[in-house]
Amino acid sequence: MSVQIRAFTKEDLSTIIDLLNERNRESYEFIPFTEERIHSWLQEGRLKILVAERNGDFLGSAAYNDGHWGEEVEWLIVSEILNRKVIGNTLVEEIEKYVKNKTIFVAIDAGSPKANEWMERGYKTEGGLYHMIAKLDGIKPLPKVPEGIVIRGLLPREEKELIEAVNAGFGWERLKQDAFQKWKDDFPDFSEEWVHVAESDGRIVSAVVAKQDMNHDKFFGGKRGYLGPAATVPEYRGKNLASALTVRTMNFLFEKGMNATVLYTSEQNAASVALLEKIGFKIAHHWKFMRKAMP
Repeated sequence: MSVQIRAFTKEDLSTIIDLLNERNRESYEFIPFTEERIHSWLQEGRLKILVAERNGDFLGSAAYNDGHWGEEVEWLIVSEILNRKVIGNTLVEEIEKYVKNKTIFVAIDAGSPKANEWMERGYKTEGGLYHMIAKLDGIKPLPKVPEGIVIRGLLPREEKELIEAVNAGFGWERLKQDAFQKWKDDFPDFSEEWVHVAESDGRIVSAVVAKQDMNHDKFFGGKRGYLGPAATVPEYRGKNLASALTVRTMNFLFEKGMNATVLYTSEQNAASVALLEKIGFKIAHHWKFMRKAMP
């Protein structure tokens, strides 16, 4: 069959959204796609959307995204059952042309039968991601940290020091200089008090950022918080700072009236998973990463 691949236009958007919502409605904590949501991704400049068609008829769509976890196939949806594999393979081959670095990946549910199709396209299972959740039902005591280290909230005008500490903790530019302002724009109640840091000798050496899990609360109801991953500069690791900051942040969210909090962590980070389970988190969902090395 002859399949043409082209960039999407605004006329395609409603069809893509309908198909995305139809294909994903049984997914874990699925929040329906909207035009506003996709437009926000496009405005960030990281999302590329392609459409497959035949004689002007819509056959499917795929999207490429360059995000925090790397270059990713954001979605692959095909409307036609016959020749579904041909259409899907053609879309993926075109999406892979956007890859700038060495690999591209796709995230699928652990145990999903879709793994076989991605293996046939040259993708191999490589790590995964846990969605972890903890109930908030009271104030917890903070784990002890070494003498001289202060656990506190972020102070005004410390945004630059925060970003430097987080990027040093990750070893790459996890946060850009406009990150704090973007959080304020996206979360109306956000301020310095939502950021929790460890200070040593006048320097921020570890940090955890909390936010309201707004999309979940809006669609599912409830009051749930979200924690960004703890970041600790290398020379201060192993001193209980991540544990203390995470517990402090959980207490903060509880005092804000929230009854649960969630976070994401790599399945390969066994130490982090063990730490989180020790302070009350449980694995709620597991995604596997399937990655392909590009020539």
